[in-house]
Amino acid sequence: MEKQTDKKKITWVIKNFASLPSKKIHSDEFVAGGCRWRLEAFPKGNDYYSNHFSLELAAADSQILPLGWKRRTKVSLTVVNQFSDKLSQVKELEKCFNPCGTSWGFYDMISLAKLNAGEGFMVNGEVIVAVKLDVLEVEGKLDVPEESSPVMETVDVNGFQVLPSQVESVKRLFERHVDIATNFRSKNPILKTSYMNVLLSLTQTLCQISKDDLADKYAVLAYLKDSGFELGWLENKLDEIKEKKENEEACLARLQEMEEQLKPLKRKYTDMEAQIDKVKADLLAARAPDVSLYDDNVV
Repeated sequence: MEKQTDKKKITWVIKNFASLPSKKIHSDEFVAGGCRWRLEAFPKGNDYYSNHFSLELAAADSQILPLGWKRRTKVSLTVVNQFSDKLSQVKELEKCFNPCGTSWGFYDMISLAKLNAGEGFMVNGEVIVAVKLDVLEVEGKLDVPEESSPVMETVDVNGFQVLPSQVESVKRLFERHVDIATNFRSKNPILKTSYMNVLLSLTQTLCQISKDDLADKYAVLAYLKDSGFELGWLENKLDEIKEKKENEEACLARLQEMEEQLKPLKRKYTDMEAQIDKVKADLLAARAPDVSLYDDNVV
């Protein structure tokens, strides 16, 4: 058995979590300790814990590894709280992966109630999970390239890793609000990216906010401010939108009231027009010329 230390940290962003089927899903594969691995999850629970999100690490190529293969590991699995790193759900285990145990994890990683409670584990429909894998001993290796499946390239903008499509938006944020992240506290790159994604989503949907959305947006704003973002300007913008929505609602209510008041007046106007038409007809009849004395009907 070969003793070695091969460490990997992988993040998996699960999108559209609420609409996922109940069957098992898995991440892209990555390589560590001479074999391929992947995260596997049951978004709606499994047969043992139907009310929990299940998460495990699996040896993806276990069926083609040499006979008698083993991997002694230390594993840390995390469901990231996107509002506060301290609230992230972390569970650790030390296991030996082998043909009799090709996957290890936790059926009860986090309850679905907590996951869906709006406490930061699911934001904008996304759940972020991470694994830290330390491969301590290896027996039976394949010649596997030390690279993971293709990952999305990110770009550093003022210390935040963002997607290429987000670069211009993030740059504009820092140009217009220079001190926006001066007091940002978290050093965790995953959390920093998550916070920035939430901030971008909030700023980009301001024009689409309904009055019913405002409470949620203020809650998100509070979490972002607690992280250290300077967002007084954004709060002012939300206040403006709230005032406009309230004025809009008041105008709509007043308009509806006036329309209700107008209905009987319209009916009265219609009745009056009918009476006027009748009187006009009577007037025309009254003004008709006198009967001629030479009319055959006159005796």
